[in-house]
Amino acid sequence: MIFHTDRGSTYTAGAFTALCRRLEIRQSMGRVGSCFDNAAAEAFFSSLEWEVLSRNDFDTTSRARAVVIDWCYGFYNHRRRHSAAGGLSPINYENAALTRDAA
Repeated sequence: MIFHTDRGSTYTAGAFTALCRRLEIRQSMGRVGSCFDNAAAEAFFSSLEWEVLSRNDFDTTSRARAVVIDWCYGFYNHRRRHSAAGGLSPINYENAALTRDAA
């Protein structure tokens, strides 16, 4: 799992980075002073919160992880359409870009 944030002190603190390593979460941070680096991450997490987290009560961390992973890989990347991608899912958008680039 990748956790994308800004470079705020909360996310760069040693205890937080150690927790991410322990949980096998890879950290990703935007460039300093660029609000646009976080736009895609903000949209993604907004969708995750609205479509998954607010609609489920999880008994265990394992169950929460399984549901989030299933949503990410089973729905969000393959079937969820994105207006910024011309109504295509991320996978279809990427495949279309690769096809265009190869032509």
